[in-house]
Amino acid sequence: MKARSKDFRVREGQSVRLQKWPTRIAPVYRSKEGYERLLEAHRERLRSLQDRLFASNRYAILLIFQAMDAAGKDGAISHVMSGLNPQGSRVYSFKHPTPEELRHDFLWRTTRYLPERGQIGIFNRSYYEEVLIVRVHPEILRAEGIPGVEEEASVWKERYRSITELEKHLVRNGTRIVKFFLHLSKEEQRGRFLDRIDTPEKNWKIGPADLEERKFWRDYQRAYAECLEATSTDEAPWYIVPADDKENARLIISQVLLDTLERLRLSYPKPTPEHRKELRAMRHQLTK
Repeated sequence: MKARSKDFRVREGQSVRLQKWPTRIAPVYRSKEGYERLLEAHRERLRSLQDRLFASNRYAILLIFQAMDAAGKDGAISHVMSGLNPQGSRVYSFKHPTPEELRHDFLWRTTRYLPERGQIGIFNRSYYEEVLIVRVHPEILRAEGIPGVEEEASVWKERYRSITELEKHLVRNGTRIVKFFLHLSKEEQRGRFLDRIDTPEKNWKIGPADLEERKFWRDYQRAYAECLEATSTDEAPWYIVPADDKENARLIISQVLLDTLERLRLSYPKPTPEHRKELRAMRHQLTK
């Protein structure tokens, strides 16, 4: 069974109620071995398409990953993207903003790392944090020193507008944007947190702040739902990926990425008559 990208896509203008979106679905693989074979087949195809993307130098790809803690963003990025050529891909993880970043507009720190043509850029968290964690914790917004934050309700609408206008601008200039929300259940997160506590080599992944954030689960769900609804566009769609099954989530993500690249109809550049003449001369020099 093949994952269909359209089943997970949030259509522009679509109302989003996360409680109606599944966090687990029937797997697209039949066994662990079947999962490995499917993922490797996806990687092989991704490598081929990335090579054409790099050679053609016409488009850039921006992948954005957002999720609650322990949803599997890091694992999805490492497993799906492991076969990519490092020369043509970069991963950026965005943590708490620095004092310098706070002195700029909220898009500044991430737009500096947008991929150039021929490249695949991967954002592990992104400028969307500014309408997610900042919305759940408005004290962060007030600390940013932005004028007009007293009208907090209007801030989010203005930021949604800034984001969608930026993304439409990028698409017009050759960047294709795909956004993944890894949809994790609260119960599955609990199990993964317990695993991190009980497995010594995973202890570094969890701290008291992680449990503190669980208290805001409903607030985050509301923030995510409104964000997905407001910023999923035809140009830069969101995909809600059921994340309780990590392997299934990785196959869905890789299929969406494959579909995105294949729609570009990428091909290697054809040599001009002048270039062909140069190639013949070079071949002559190498074989005489």
